[in-house]
Amino acid sequence: MFRTPLTLFRTLAIAEAISWTLLIAGLILRATADLSVAVSIGGGIHGFVFLAYGATAVLVALNQRWGVGPAAVAIVSAVIPYATVPTEIWLHRTGRLRGAWRLDESEDPRDRRPLDRLLRFFLRRPAMLGLILVAVVAVVFAVLLILGPPGGKG
Repeated sequence: MFRTPLTLFRTLAIAEAISWTLLIAGLILRATADLSVAVSIGGGIHGFVFLAYGATAVLVALNQRWGVGPAAVAIVSAVIPYATVPTEIWLHRTGRLRGAWRLDESEDPRDRRPLDRLLRFFLRRPAMLGLILVAVVAVVFAVLLILGPPGGKG
């Protein structure tokens, strides 16, 4: 399904932008129609997609060997409404999303580092990787739900 880092990153960048729309629509409905459940629904979807996008940005940054700068821009772009799409365009145009998943060890000495070996282990098992990422995102999401909405009572 996500045969390249580009397809995975692009999908989540677009999903994150759509989830901003749902959150903003929920806020408008709460303000105009006193429909606070709309924020709960839109905010919940946005929160989950926000976390999934962050996990995806970290995974792709590791695979593509981005430096701290591009990785930080990718992650922080989720905080700014709709910024994930121009970020994806920038990363694509600068070649940072080019190439395939690094499934095999190459002559590059970095491929022998423990983190790279662990990454390849999971990339060769995409179903396991997907389940682990979804589980981690779900646990973080549940903890954040228990802690409550940002800024206190919503």
